[in-house]
Amino acid sequence: MPSKSGKQDLYNHLKRAVLTLKLQPGSDLDEVVLSKQYGISRTPLRDVFRQLAGEGYLEIRNNKGACVAPMSHNMLRDFFLVAPMIYAAIGRLAANNATLGQIEEIKEAQKGFRKAKDQRNAEDLVFYNDRFHAIMGEMANNVYLMPSLRRLLIDHARIGQTFYRPKDEDMAARLEIAADQHDQFIDLIEKGDEDGVANLVEKHWALSRNQIELFITPQSLSVDIKPLP
Repeated sequence: MPSKSGKQDLYNHLKRAVLTLKLQPGSDLDEVVLSKQYGISRTPLRDVFRQLAGEGYLEIRNNKGACVAPMSHNMLRDFFLVAPMIYAAIGRLAANNATLGQIEEIKEAQKGFRKAKDQRNAEDLVFYNDRFHAIMGEMANNVYLMPSLRRLLIDHARIGQTFYRPKDEDMAARLEIAADQHDQFIDLIEKGDEDGVANLVEKHWALSRNQIELFITPQSLSVDIKPLP
C-alpha cells in the first residue's frame, strides 16, 4: 500500500519547487526518480501530477509525461493585463466572507513572511507570500475566481523569484512596505472594509508591478563612444 506521507511529501515538494524555480518552467519530471525518492508507485505519483496539473503547477502531455507549467512572453502580457482585476475582486470578497479561522491562518502566514523577510530567505518569502494571498482566495470563496487566482499566484511567485536580489537595499525597503501592507490587509479584512481592501490591493499590486518592470526593462548600459582617430 503506498505511503500517504510519501504522496503528500511529493505534492509539497513539487509545489514548492515550482514556486521557487528549483524546477524550471517547462522542465520534464522523471517519474522513476521521484517514485524511488518518495517511496510510492507510479499510480499515486500520477495522482499527484494530475492534482498539481489541475492547480496550474504542471502540464500533462500525451505520451510525454508531466512537465512544469511553462512561461512565455504571451503569459507575461496576460499576467499584467488581468492580475490587478483578479486581485481586486478577490480582496473585496475576502473582506465580506472571511471566517475567524481563516483570519488566524492568514496571521500565521504573515508571521512566516516577516520572519523570511528579516532573514532574507528568498524561498520562504515566496512560500509565505503565496500562502498569504492563497488564504485571501479561500476567504473570497468564489468558484470562478479561484482557478485564475491559483495560476496568477504561481506565475507571480516565479516572476518574483527571478528578480529577487537579497543584497539589494531598495528591494529590502520594498519588502518592508509589502509586509506592512500585509498587516493592513489583515486589519481591513477583520473590519470587513471592502473598499479599503480594494484600494490597498491597487497599492500592493503597483509595488510588485514596478519591481517586475524594473527587472524586465532595465536601464541601458552607458557606452563611452570615442571618436575614430
